[in-house]
Amino acid sequence: METQEAGSPDQESSKGSAAPVEVREVTEVDGALLGAMARLIPQLSSSNSPPDAMALEAIVSSDASILLLAVDPSTTGETAILGSMTLVLFRVPTGLRAWIEDVVVDEGARSRGIGEALNRAAIERARREGATTVDLTSRPSREAANRLYRRLGFEERSTNVYRLDL
Repeated sequence: METQEAGSPDQESSKGSAAPVEVREVTEVDGALLGAMARLIPQLSSSNSPPDAMALEAIVSSDASILLLAVDPSTTGETAILGSMTLVLFRVPTGLRAWIEDVVVDEGARSRGIGEALNRAAIERARREGATTVDLTSRPSREAANRLYRRLGFEERSTNVYRLDL
């Protein structure tokens, strides 16, 4: 299991000082993960249900997706999981692509550098795997997230994103 620590005194906010957080790759599905997803996914999307154990197993066992968790090392169980994201790596004729999806930090843990820690871990993993770029999308209404992405060096692209509901 890969672990990266984050959280330092210079990341303090109005919600309190940043506690150390570890970013870990999920290698097995357990009750704590299921409980955390049941708590986190509704904070990300009101139109999608949290994944069940079978869906999480498919994500964790996929060669293309890497589920990362931000974990408070001083607690246990689902409450230790403060946030999550998925890094997707896939090959196309023009190279290895990396995509960040479904970034969510628990409401009670926001503004503590957790989203930044998750993103930095994903960027580093994508770099190590050989990707030359990392893409993501973010709704304009997610102002704090958009500020974070710009601060991390992401640049807004002049492109259209299309979706076909199936």
